[in-house]
Amino acid sequence: MKITLLAVGSKMPQWVQQGVDEYAKRIEHELGFSIIEIPLAKRSKTQSVEQMMQKEGAALLGKVPKGDHLVALEVGGKKLSTSDLATRLQVLNDDGRNLSLLIGGPDGLASTCRQQAVESWSLSSLTLPHPLVRVLLTEQLYRAWSVVKGHPYHRE
Repeated sequence: MKITLLAVGSKMPQWVQQGVDEYAKRIEHELGFSIIEIPLAKRSKTQSVEQMMQKEGAALLGKVPKGDHLVALEVGGKKLSTSDLATRLQVLNDDGRNLSLLIGGPDGLASTCRQQAVESWSLSSLTLPHPLVRVLLTEQLYRAWSVVKGHPYHRE
């Protein structure tokens, strides 16, 4: 299985990059983990927030590897426990499916992304800043994969 994290925004703060790197290096070989960053659409007074989000969404969807199981990360998505996430990863892995995860920018995820996603997941009922979502998600992927592999990282 390969997992691709597609996220709007680049030039993340150092703490974000360090956090993501810490967990990415633990899963990149087993899960083929990679991150694709999409630049924020240029903000202007002549375009609405919705228009800018749609540009970002089109750019995200244009980078999704063909045939991937597409998941949108949203506050209103399905809430998964670590055990639930481990089960989803195991099923996708057993089915030979690759996974693409979409993270929107500061204004959220474009409606086209939500519509094309097969699933929508939520990391929290709280609205989280998109840079923090990268760190939390990468850690949770590592934690869930540790559950699948029987690694002692996750303790309940």
